[in-house]
Amino acid sequence: MNFPVASSSSHVLRERARAPTDRELAEIPWLAGLDAQARARAEQALVVGDTPAGDYICRVGRPVTYWFGLLDGLLKMSNDDSMGPVITFTGVAPGGWFGEGTVLKREHYRYNIQALRRSRVAGLPVETFHWMLDHSIAFNRFVMNQLNERLGQFIAAREIDRINNPDLRVARNLAALFHPLLYPNVGGVLRITQQELAYLVGLSRQRVNEALTTLANKGWIQVEYGGLRVLDLQSLRSGEL
Repeated sequence: MNFPVASSSSHVLRERARAPTDRELAEIPWLAGLDAQARARAEQALVVGDTPAGDYICRVGRPVTYWFGLLDGLLKMSNDDSMGPVITFTGVAPGGWFGEGTVLKREHYRYNIQALRRSRVAGLPVETFHWMLDHSIAFNRFVMNQLNERLGQFIAAREIDRINNPDLRVARNLAALFHPLLYPNVGGVLRITQQELAYLVGLSRQRVNEALTTLANKGWIQVEYGGLRVLDLQSLRSGEL
């Protein structure tokens, strides 16, 4: 079975879909709270696929087919380049599930979701998603919390857009990627390169490097090989430089 994704002719999911492993099921945050019937229904329907860097998981104008979650890798949500300059709305880090609003309304995508690196993505079919809403209070609670946290995230993103200090822009964007509810599998270390962070923040890689040096000197983060460790999440969220 091919894993259905919203792709362009040059961006296709080359790997074949498969059932998730037990380890991958353990990485899905909303499964643990389900009763036996709902969990069995979800596990039977879930599929997992790999997508190379640059491929699109969701594409503007395509019909929704799955509720997606990121098991490993890094994604970005952005507008369509045919609508003018590309604007990145947010990044998606491991453990994050996205697009529930689109799935709820069964509408076409109004945004793109693109892999910034090779990523492993899980999908719950739309019909199973709606069955879960009809039969599982725990699932409803998770989706409701997702929508609430996502609203707060986008309000914060509007505020970030108005920040003129590049160091603070990087700090606030990093804080968003360490959101413990939206991206519970990140933990204390985010695997991200300076170039990937530059794509998300909208700055040059050189300027992002300068900002990371500033944040490290403040004791807010620690730059490690292949990633960043947060030392002071609250300062990243609201501290001043």
